Amino acid sequence: MIFLVIVLMILLIICGLPVAFALGISSMVYLIVEGVNLSMVAQSLVRGVDSFTLLAVPFFLLVGELMNSGGITNRIIDMARIMVGHFKGGLAQVNNVASIIFSGISGSATADTVALGSVLIPAMEKEGYDKKFAAAITAASSIVGPIIPPSITLIIYGIVTSQPIGPLLIAGIIPGILTAVSLMVYTYFISVKRDYPSYPKATFREARKSFFSGIPALLLPVIIVTGIISGIFTPTESAAIAVLYGVIVTFFFYKNVTIRSFGSILVKTSYESAKILFILAAATIFAWVVTKSRISDILGDFLFNFSTNPTVIMTIVVVFLFIIGLFMLPSEAIIVFAPILTPIVMQVGIDPIHFGVLMVLTLTIGGATPPVGILLYIVADIAKLSYGKLLKEMLPMYLPLIIAVLLTAYIPYLSLVFVRLFF
Repeated sequence: MIFLVIVLMILLIICGLPVAFALGISSMVYLIVEGVNLSMVAQSLVRGVDSFTLLAVPFFLLVGELMNSGGITNRIIDMARIMVGHFKGGLAQVNNVASIIFSGISGSATADTVALGSVLIPAMEKEGYDKKFAAAITAASSIVGPIIPPSITLIIYGIVTSQPIGPLLIAGIIPGILTAVSLMVYTYFISVKRDYPSYPKATFREARKSFFSGIPALLLPVIIVTGIISGIFTPTESAAIAVLYGVIVTFFFYKNVTIRSFGSILVKTSYESAKILFILAAATIFAWVVTKSRISDILGDFLFNFSTNPTVIMTIVVVFLFIIGLFMLPSEAIIVFAPILTPIVMQVGIDPIHFGVLMVLTLTIGGATPPVGILLYIVADIAKLSYGKLLKEMLPMYLPLIIAVLLTAYIPYLSLVFVRLFF
């Protein structure tokens, strides 16, 4: 029965029904068939959002909107140009490095894609880059957005699996940088092959000017990470402090946000937060169904019939996540499958923090993969490019991304080194 419920839920999502309704309807079917008292539904909905940790979600969304509207995109691009613009394929390398910096502010792949793509894709085309390459590298580099802290997706994973948020956020630093570096290596070789241009090496004066202009933006992820590692504040408190810092920087330093625009930012943040919280509320009912049906035990027994070797189990799970990522958004897939898969991998000794980072990274690649591929649709719209041409250019870029996933999967030290050092 539970497998039929999961199939029903996936079909409803594929057909375009909002995730919260798909979760709720499929769970209700199970409860009605099993004769469960439906009064627990209301209790579960309330319990699902009655969490202090959940406050981090709207706070981080708000700070991302603030900084994105505060005129920092061009400053981030300028800093990245000073750092790597003299490498072969200068502006493409800037795209990769700017995504690392921007991910420490927005925590979102889509925000990264929209903000950087709208500036960098036209600029790259103007400097002689193929339009399809400019769009593809923008989508690929944006994948680091949900990996490097602050990450909304990792926070969601921590909530639905009851894992500590602080270690999860810190664990994403090295895998996120590794993903960007793998793309930089690919960018270098393709730039040599196609003879893409680079910038002259920046002078000390240019570097100093760029640094002082962009340092307020760079300080935000430093404040978040340092505060969490040192124990000065919790991840939720760090989100509130980040909002305060974002207000000060955008209102009084960059002066690009007004009272009127701040109102529209609040409205947009409230809408996005409500969607996420509604999904999490419905996911609480689904989590109860998962526990009641013992699906993790059933699926675990099925997998363990093949092998109990952690490497084999990890390989099977990674392949499964790649397939799921083709059809579901990362946050949706995590809400549905993290409560099922996390207990299974823990049974074979895989650290749940390590698995959380791997799960987010693997599923986020699905955001740049058809048929869902929301990042591809965004850059195709920005570049005014056909989906087919973009996908053809994107295909070789999956190789460095897959390499980053495999390194993260089979070398747990990459995601756990900072966790073991500071927690």
